[in-house]
Amino acid sequence: MRLKPVALSTVVLLSLAGGGWYLQQHKKPSPGADSAAPASPASAASNASSKSPPQTVGVMAARLQDVPVTVEASGTVASLKTVDLRAQTSSVVREVLIKDGDTVRRGQVLFRFDDRPDRANVERARAQLARDRASLADAERQYKRAQELRAQNFIAPSALDSSQAAVEAQRAAVQADEAALQAAQLSLGYNELRAPMDGRVGLISVNPGSLVQGGSAAATPLLSIVQMNPIGVSFNLPETQLASLLAATRAAPGEKNPPALDAQLLMPGARGGSDQAAKEQPLKGKLGFVDNLVDSTTGTIKVRAEFDNSQQTLWPGQYVRIRMTLRTIKDAVVVPQAAIIQRGNERSVYVVGADKSRRDAPGADPLPLR
Repeated sequence: MRLKPVALSTVVLLSLAGGGWYLQQHKKPSPGADSAAPASPASAASNASSKSPPQTVGVMAARLQDVPVTVEASGTVASLKTVDLRAQTSSVVREVLIKDGDTVRRGQVLFRFDDRPDRANVERARAQLARDRASLADAERQYKRAQELRAQNFIAPSALDSSQAAVEAQRAAVQADEAALQAAQLSLGYNELRAPMDGRVGLISVNPGSLVQGGSAAATPLLSIVQMNPIGVSFNLPETQLASLLAATRAAPGEKNPPALDAQLLMPGARGGSDQAAKEQPLKGKLGFVDNLVDSTTGTIKVRAEFDNSQQTLWPGQYVRIRMTLRTIKDAVVVPQAAIIQRGNERSVYVVGADKSRRDAPGADPLPLR
């Protein structure tokens, strides 16, 4: 009787074990079971190789090429010479011989003032000079007679000395008259205002009949003339590029003259990609001036380039972009821009060997550009 409970327990345990085994064998895998279960490195590599085929990448060939080292900055077109014309004598404007915006040549007459008072002064000075010259001639004749009379002891030595002094005084008077005549002619010349250089005039501030005041730097200019050809472009460069700029302007050993640095102007719209902008060639010029000090407030230095402007393409005050070539690296290794990897301020590339494998170690970072 005691054997029945033991046998029944055994049968129950065997039934439970068999049911668990059956459920374990026929259990469906859950969606996240594979990802949650740890896998061995060998099995992971085997699965990756079987599921992900090798990736195809593009390769661009590097080549040797001369590479210019350039700097680019924003600049402003500025005339190399600018002159404000003011009257040097107080008078009334009689004629204005130009119009606003005219192009003038050096020596061209621009204004004529009322010169009647100055002409009268010139005639007065000439008359004074003629009178004193006549007096000088008479004094010289008197001195000659005195010498003859003194040789015959007809006059005292003091009379001869007085005659000689009169001649010398009259000569000084003639010299003073000649200087006065030159001054009167100079004042007369101020009544014609001529262009001091070739250039283009701006707005004219007077008209015929206007009264002008001369001899004052604070007076309003009659007009302004700016030189249009050649013309300059002023721009600022960071002081970090000053050493390279100065090195490029120094003469090589054995050469007397320093090399002329080339500069190019990128006109507004040149980067827009329009057909007209693509046809236009950049204006080429030369470096003309480097300032003698660095601006301590901005950390920049002033530079100016000069350009031919015979076609008047450039205008004073115009905003442009300028590019200047400091030097040229011979036979440099160059790659296309698309092959460069940019990470902040860093630039790097992947290098592929002849066996179509990376030249650097597997898993290493790209090679930095030097």
